[in-house]
Amino acid sequence: MLATQIRQKDGVFYFVAYRAEDLLAKVRFMSRFYGEGEAIAPEPAPEGDEIAQFIARIERSDRAFQRQLSRRKVRDILNFYETAGEQPPIPGTVLLFTPERLRFEALDRYESVGDLREPEGKYLIIDGQHRLAALEFYRRERPEDARTIQVPCVIFDGRSEDFAAEMFVIINATPTRINKSHLVELYERVTWWQATPDKKFAARVARMLYEEPSSPLRYKINRPGGRSRQEKWILQAELFNELHRWARATWPEIERTGARPEDYYGILRDFLRAAERVWQDAWGNPNYMVTRPVTLKAMIRVCADLAATDAEPEEGRVRRWEERLQPWAELRRMFRADGFYERFPAKGQVERTGRIHRELARAAGVAARDRKAGA
Repeated sequence: MLATQIRQKDGVFYFVAYRAEDLLAKVRFMSRFYGEGEAIAPEPAPEGDEIAQFIARIERSDRAFQRQLSRRKVRDILNFYETAGEQPPIPGTVLLFTPERLRFEALDRYESVGDLREPEGKYLIIDGQHRLAALEFYRRERPEDARTIQVPCVIFDGRSEDFAAEMFVIINATPTRINKSHLVELYERVTWWQATPDKKFAARVARMLYEEPSSPLRYKINRPGGRSRQEKWILQAELFNELHRWARATWPEIERTGARPEDYYGILRDFLRAAERVWQDAWGNPNYMVTRPVTLKAMIRVCADLAATDAEPEEGRVRRWEERLQPWAELRRMFRADGFYERFPAKGQVERTGRIHRELARAAGVAARDRKAGA
């Protein structure tokens, strides 16, 4: 197929105009799957809803980076295709990726224009899944009209799938385009400037708290896309913000000592185990606010304070910290859900988290370090 080879610094990619039916035969629809220790089937699709049934059949993988397709968005785009007249229905490029190295042969008179060999396998869609899903239904309903459509595409080839994930993040990393928790999921796979080493470090700790069998927060973290019926205690983005706050504050020490995310996970695991023993039946109890986000975040701050002076030795740490946190048992009444917000008055959750942090640190005799809000 005819293509234009584009060079930008060390990057090489291609621009092509794909016939709609040819492109739809060469793309692979995928969405991110969040396994939770159990088989999670797609949500049942209503009978007669072809778009919902199409989405339900899309391949799901924990290595995918694409978001789950929205039925409403596909229908809206399909409606636009059907009503667009002189205005082109797909004016923007669709971004495609293949790990295969594609063969490009320049034409005699042009260095950057030539014949590009298609990949043996199918393309991953970096950007444009909704547009192509709508195009699939447009083709089914109006095949003759669909044959007149050429789709502008940019093709990246010969890289790892992490390169494609990074491109996805670069394109979508704004508050209106990508969910913060979804972005946290991809921090470990990208290299660009916003995915700084301290953010990757914190993202790794967050993932371990969710996945590791020894974690007191296993499956209790609300990740985007998960449909487990288990009760969730805290949003992944909220947890990440606290972990990043801690990692950022201690980053010089982390670099100096070579500390790993596994080390910080171990500290948090032991601290939460000790806290669970101290809180007793208030832990995970909906009648108490102990495992609600505002208190969990405050406890993570106490953990960071305590770890600064008493993280070592690791042996016996749970028992040692259980004794240190024992005064929290006397605070259980303060953390009953009934009247909680009156006992910890604040203008918002940020201020309330700070108040709870100071109260918990005081009770345990831990020096609470002042921190700026935010992450």
